[in-house]
Amino acid sequence: MIESGFGIVYRRCLVAVPTLLVVSVLVFVVLRLLPADPLAMSLPPNATQAEMEEMRHDMGFDRPIPVQYAIWLGQIGRGDFGTSIQFRRSVSDLILAALPTTLELVAVGLTLGILLGIGCGVLMFAWRGTAKEQIADLGSVVVMSIPEFLWAILLILGLGVGVRMLPFIGRIDAQMTVPTTTGFLLIDTLIAGNLPAFLSVLEHLALPAFSLALGLTPLIMRVLRSSLFDTYVEDYIALARLRGLSERRILLRHALKNAALPTVSLIGVQAGFMFGGTLLVEVIYTFPGIGNLMVQALRNHDLPLIQGIALVYCVIVLVLNTVVEVAYLRLNPKLRKA
Repeated sequence: MIESGFGIVYRRCLVAVPTLLVVSVLVFVVLRLLPADPLAMSLPPNATQAEMEEMRHDMGFDRPIPVQYAIWLGQIGRGDFGTSIQFRRSVSDLILAALPTTLELVAVGLTLGILLGIGCGVLMFAWRGTAKEQIADLGSVVVMSIPEFLWAILLILGLGVGVRMLPFIGRIDAQMTVPTTTGFLLIDTLIAGNLPAFLSVLEHLALPAFSLALGLTPLIMRVLRSSLFDTYVEDYIALARLRGLSERRILLRHALKNAALPTVSLIGVQAGFMFGGTLLVEVIYTFPGIGNLMVQALRNHDLPLIQGIALVYCVIVLVLNTVVEVAYLRLNPKLRKA
């Protein structure tokens, strides 16, 4: 039986429904078991007990938790994630406004991490048995030991404050304005034909994206090198040498494709972690993404906003896993047979 990419997507969609339900139940119940009172944080200090009770009733917090969950689930079914306690705006509108910023940051960081990881992994394998390999191996361990948020701070101190090479606040220069079409500034600047604004967006993305990429690069390096060692003992590598092919062509044309399969799985897992790792990075670089929005929601115990963002995180991780599984299937035809 041959399973196509559409089959994987269909199967993943079936699995996604119970997964989202379980996540929604956990998030909803845990948030309501916490001792913090969201209404106390949103009302003025001189609010009376009657005003608090009235607001609690209006928002449904005086009902049993199962009833609250059933009402919230019904609203989600209609595309309504509720109203933010802090911002007094629709949660859906807040998420849709902030999501492109995070997706753009993750896309650039993921692309940069993959390119650096594959390039450095191939070089480290090509240097096998030499002092360069040992230095690269040690360097990958050091880079891997430092979390993304610490890299963000170090990059600001070094390239932002120290040599003043790159900006480290916001998404674009304050003097520039770009019409909002998609919410993705790299795309909007191209649509507007504003090259200086496009370059400004790239400059502002450089440090936060690089800090995210540094968390992925050493993992790809080490996994790819290990996979290449396993691939080089296969018979077709020996046959390629007998045909007189150069070591460079054997590595890039034959071995790399098969060795990349475990790396693809790693990228899928790490992409989800990278998306979650944007919380602190966005706060450090004042990026108005959903990571920054989640931090604000947590500070103010904004339950509707936290619940909505948590579901969005879950959906994006499920989508990333599906994309990686389809890519893995395309790269390895043997797995198309169920």
